[in-house]
Amino acid sequence: MLRNKLAALTPAVGAILFVFAWWLLYASKLIDPVLLPSPQDSFKAIWDGFVGGALISDFLITVRRTLLAFVIAVIISVPFGIILGSSVRLYSSVEFLIDFFRSTPASALFPLFLVILGVGEETKIAVAAFGASLLILFNTAYGVMNARKTRQAAARVMGASRFRVMLDVTLLESLPQTFVGMRTGVSFALVIVIVAEMFIGSTDGLGQRVINAQMIFNMPEMYATIFAAGVLGYGLNLLFILIERKFVHWGGK
Repeated sequence: MLRNKLAALTPAVGAILFVFAWWLLYASKLIDPVLLPSPQDSFKAIWDGFVGGALISDFLITVRRTLLAFVIAVIISVPFGIILGSSVRLYSSVEFLIDFFRSTPASALFPLFLVILGVGEETKIAVAAFGASLLILFNTAYGVMNARKTRQAAARVMGASRFRVMLDVTLLESLPQTFVGMRTGVSFALVIVIVAEMFIGSTDGLGQRVINAQMIFNMPEMYATIFAAGVLGYGLNLLFILIERKFVHWGGK
């Protein structure tokens, strides 16, 4: 019983060591205290921002933009990924385009989206959806193409139609890889949204809050916002891991 309790606390060890190292740096004055506030000041800024400040408002705005971009990416990419993955020849014909744009830094595309959509909410969501959709598309197509041929053949031998094989075998086989793409895509969407909030004329969101705090040297608030963004990214990743374990439990089997 004690061993199980200690195992449950293991993930907290890294966080405790991080805070302790942070406190040592602050106490030793190796870094200017103006640039590196104490952990207590930063945690107080987090508490004040979430309980009575504007941090919770900016946090929710970033969450909304990220999830909206992610949903758009899933709606577009999963069907196209299934179609492309079903035909090796079709996928090969567009593989260069997928890999090219997937390898292009999303921030380099900001000017293009600004020219097309202007400075506004649509640009932040669109560029995040575009970046996430390429990751989801690639992983979905890869999952479909690498579905186990033996199971597909067994289904055909048992009299299943081509549609039933696709629905009951191929799609289920591809779901673990699709979830990998979705988990990576939602994290990537969050990164793009925060960067867009920093540089695309935003008046709200975590990215804008980080930049404003940095400009006026409000370091506790800047660190508090950075930690809020980190918690959001970690939470989204953990949520998808839990969903994957619950609903795609056959992955790798």
